[in-house]
Amino acid sequence: MSDKKKILIIQSIHEEGINILKNNSEYEFEITDNLDEENLKLKISDCDGVSIRTAKLSSGVINSSKKLKVISRHGVGYDNIDLVSAKENNITLTITATANAVAVAEHVMFMLLNISKRKDMYDKTVRTGNFTDRNKLPKTIELWKKNILIVGFGRIGKCLIKRCKGFEMNIFAYDPFISKETIENFGGKKVENLSEAVQSMDVISLHVPLNDKTKNIINYDLIKNMRKNCIIINAARGGIINEVDLNKALNENLIFGAGLDVFETEPLNQNNPLLENDKIFFSPHTAAFTEECMIRMGRETIQNIIDFFDKKLEKSKIIKL
Repeated sequence: MSDKKKILIIQSIHEEGINILKNNSEYEFEITDNLDEENLKLKISDCDGVSIRTAKLSSGVINSSKKLKVISRHGVGYDNIDLVSAKENNITLTITATANAVAVAEHVMFMLLNISKRKDMYDKTVRTGNFTDRNKLPKTIELWKKNILIVGFGRIGKCLIKRCKGFEMNIFAYDPFISKETIENFGGKKVENLSEAVQSMDVISLHVPLNDKTKNIINYDLIKNMRKNCIIINAARGGIINEVDLNKALNENLIFGAGLDVFETEPLNQNNPLLENDKIFFSPHTAAFTEECMIRMGRETIQNIIDFFDKKLEKSKIIKL
């Protein structure tokens, strides 16, 4: 019987992460892209550690292993993992806390610029050669001196604020867990009341986990008090925005537009009315999908597992269950 620790990699990761395990004689591993629950129960039964991306890790799967000690999330969100079962089985949950902040912050700016400058509209104008009625096209908006509210001031929020400063935006942050001094040191202003703050914002960018307190935090009642030129970006988790309310508000011209990288149900149902709304800029949960970020996340996901067993894992990468 092998005394090597066995790691199950659920959903493929970058080969540079895999190579860390290949070059470590204390570990063996298996990769599975078959996300069927019965398959995962079978594969996980004799594993010491698991790497997982966005697939669901249910209580049934977690309870199928009596050896499992660590779950390493390839990313920072963990709403796809049954936390109750993880806690009951004394399993440590880790995240790639330092890997994806830059990529996500850049993606927010990418979405924001596309929406504010109506890239798709102008692209169509050029491709059709329809230059004669340019003055009839809807106007774009500038980001210069506009107010942006960053909801959630963790690593991504801190990366985003640096990029917003380059556009000379007025930056505000809402995060009950971050001090006024910390936010001010990054060049922002702390706001205490979300409902009041959104009324004077031109951009709202969401960077909080999905939980009971944040679910549907952006809803119709909140949106109807926003400025007409406001843009909402969600590159955090689906469910933070009430999608029905957002669609209704956009159709009523209550706000300028929205950028959505995440959705309540993924992949997005093709019958979802959001897909018919031309005021929404979509991406398929790919804010962190740069080549550089995938390398960093692959490495950190595996290194977190090794550091856990070597008792070297940083506390900042452990989620308190």
